[in-house]
Amino acid sequence: MNFKSLPQLLDHFKEEKTCIEYYENIRWGGNPACPQCGSLNPYKTTRGYKCSDNECYKKFTVKVGTIFENSKIPFRIWFAAIYLATSHKKGISSVQLAIDLGITQKSSWFVLHRIREMLKDKAPRMLGENNMVEIDEAYIGGKEQNKHTSKRRSDKYPHLKNDGTPYTPKTMVVGFIERKGQVVLKKVPRAVKYEVQPLIDVHIKHGSKVHTDESHIYRNLDLTYNHSTVVHSARQYVVGNVHTNTIENFWNVLKRGLHVCITM
Repeated sequence: MNFKSLPQLLDHFKEEKTCIEYYENIRWGGNPACPQCGSLNPYKTTRGYKCSDNECYKKFTVKVGTIFENSKIPFRIWFAAIYLATSHKKGISSVQLAIDLGITQKSSWFVLHRIREMLKDKAPRMLGENNMVEIDEAYIGGKEQNKHTSKRRSDKYPHLKNDGTPYTPKTMVVGFIERKGQVVLKKVPRAVKYEVQPLIDVHIKHGSKVHTDESHIYRNLDLTYNHSTVVHSARQYVVGNVHTNTIENFWNVLKRGLHVCITM
């Protein structure tokens, strides 16, 4: 899928036959295998393949057992959707994808969900084994002016809603990101050490290099990690190779992406 543009991809995959041959080569490398029993001796039929094993003898295509299974959407549209979904830095909504590909919004929603499922990391590894890890927290939620009147903060009493009931704060998320590597996000009830540090121990290998800001929730990390900090309150953002710019840039992209999805 190393195409430089969407027109280049669509020009290459003009016919469904080309798409099928391309995906069969990716999946089987020229040696088709039955997805039901694993037999390596299927024979070709007019619509795909049929297993030659007497105990199986089932028909199948290259779509069986993949995100394309039970879908009548052409491979050409699927490949274009994968290209668009993975090349947009802030993501793409089902409405926009439907417009771009000339399909219904219902179909584009289905396609996007399957693509996102495909991109999930099924076997996540510990962060920091061979890379620096930055840690930071962020508050995710809508803007005040976009909320219903009853759910906005009162200007006079910021801790109350307009109806006098306690104000519900934004959701707090803590993020761990490797420079040029993976990212892990976890929702936490509050920004306190006993909520955050157990998550750090679960997802970051002990002894790894870890960079954070000066927040109290990261105290004592130096007992199990190679911990360095930058003091944002003193306008200190980069000290040599120590900074949290990577995770902060990630938060910016995430929030813009959420805003796009909501407004679309």
